[in-house]
Amino acid sequence: MISFPKPDVEQFLRTFAIGDFAVSPDEKQLVFSTNLSGKYNLWAMDLPKTFPYPLTFIDQSCQELLYDKQGRFIIAGFDQDGDENTQFYGLPLQGGTMKEIVYQENTRNFMPILSENGKKLYYTSSKDNPMCLSSFCLDLDSGQETKVIEGRDAATYLLDFSPDESTFLYYKHFANTHTLVFAKHGDEEIRLTPPTEKQHTVSDAVFVSNDLVYLLTDYESDFTYLASYDLKTRTFLKIKSLEKESLRSLKYNKSQQTLYISSEKGVEDFLYEYRLQDGVWNKVSTPCSVIEKMVVSKAGTLYLLGRSATTPHNIYKREENEWVSLTKYTVPGVAPEELVDPDVITYRSFDDLEIEALFFKAKKENDNGEIIFWPHGGPQAAERKFFRASFQFFLNQGFSIFAPNFRGSTGYGLSFTKMVEGDWGNSPRLDNVAGLDWLIENGYVEKGNILLMGGSFGGYMSLLLHGRHADYFKAVVDIFGPSDLFSFINSVPDDWKPVMDQWVGNPERDKEKLIEYSPITYLDGMTKPMLVIQGANDPRVVQQESDQIVAALREKGREVEYMLLTDEGHGFSKKENEIAVYQRILSFFNQFIGSKVKG
Repeated sequence: MISFPKPDVEQFLRTFAIGDFAVSPDEKQLVFSTNLSGKYNLWAMDLPKTFPYPLTFIDQSCQELLYDKQGRFIIAGFDQDGDENTQFYGLPLQGGTMKEIVYQENTRNFMPILSENGKKLYYTSSKDNPMCLSSFCLDLDSGQETKVIEGRDAATYLLDFSPDESTFLYYKHFANTHTLVFAKHGDEEIRLTPPTEKQHTVSDAVFVSNDLVYLLTDYESDFTYLASYDLKTRTFLKIKSLEKESLRSLKYNKSQQTLYISSEKGVEDFLYEYRLQDGVWNKVSTPCSVIEKMVVSKAGTLYLLGRSATTPHNIYKREENEWVSLTKYTVPGVAPEELVDPDVITYRSFDDLEIEALFFKAKKENDNGEIIFWPHGGPQAAERKFFRASFQFFLNQGFSIFAPNFRGSTGYGLSFTKMVEGDWGNSPRLDNVAGLDWLIENGYVEKGNILLMGGSFGGYMSLLLHGRHADYFKAVVDIFGPSDLFSFINSVPDDWKPVMDQWVGNPERDKEKLIEYSPITYLDGMTKPMLVIQGANDPRVVQQESDQIVAALREKGREVEYMLLTDEGHGFSKKENEIAVYQRILSFFNQFIGSKVKG
């Protein structure tokens, strides 16, 4: 009998991903951003056939994607090697040479929307207003451009406009937990939620007529619900809420007078439909645990992009209440039964707050006895039941993974999400320590024998836990994590800066607290072997954040490996880089398999 070796790291990390997708008005073509070639490009399928063919060869990820509503061309947004300076291009349906539509170096451009006749492109941009942003209307025939919204007191994004294009919807991002939506008609600005001193959010909004808007908000509530606003009568109406479940995304099916609404509840998403004519609310089954994007075609067909813990990104089409998978992405060369679904567990933190976590346990035949502790990024995000190729690789190699949704995570209500604001380094840190203690108390690992790894805020938390609680760990990996909150606050993109006081802290008012919460304060405590990974083009956590912690630790004679990716930003857009990173991490962790370090 032939025996085969375990799948190689490349088999897991060769798993393809989908970043965005759009469907042509006649539903004869679907275009999506994917890394089928190892680097992101646009690919298309001529429906109902599902064999993909390439449209671009620029090897860059796509941040925005939409069809002309007459089905004549595509608008796509690309940055350069992860710098997040997205520019907009026009593309023929068959692909080929792209045409610059909105291009100005070193600007950030967002959320393009085409008019019904395809002659006007609306979008939001950092040009001339990098901190608060402005929104423009570009006439695609003449090239003339007019400013329609100017941000003044917060980053301001155009969200939608009425069918007659006379009224604009836009939201102001004061903080991740404080976003308000306004309607502008002429010179009049109308706020869609009633006045209140209590911060709240509007997560999505859409016109269903020239005067009626549906929106998702947590105004006077801990969880986001469906509401409406009548612009004629100036009436706000709460319509539908769910128990401990936040409605997150909203799409309007004009042909069937129906709203499709995705929700977030802890580690999973759910889908609902709401019929406007009779008020009927139905739950819709989905083929995935996490919904990344919804698209409703002109004829009313619903398409989803989603993934689950053991299933990569795929695009699904709803046909007669059944889901058809248009893409067939799996893990190459790996049987489904070799993949691991997580257990959902809860534990109590230092102040008795309940924390939910995902615990991925390596299968017995693979288990090497090691546990990777993974604090997620964000921090106002969450670890969810979605596919991570890196997780499944480490699991197959025998590593178990514990991922807590500490306070500040989304999916548990507004008040829970707000708990991290101005408190990056204390209570969330102690939530993580309580998770470490839960693992130890339940016999999964001994103190001092845990592997620690995180990215972005998770990288920051890994550095901080290392500096303040090194006795729990035997090795640490930091993937583009902030090391000094003062330099981090000063170096984020300009349109992030208005939120930093509430989100992280004010460098003058909160000086002592920011010193206490900065990992670089605790260099003396960082005694365990360490690997630091950084993208040179990262605009969110700039290279300086990793450079300075590596240099400071090396000056103290500490063991630190450093991997700098010259053509990446805040993540991995190129397969060869992603593979190289996780091969490096695996090699690093393999040094410590079976080693016992007593705390």
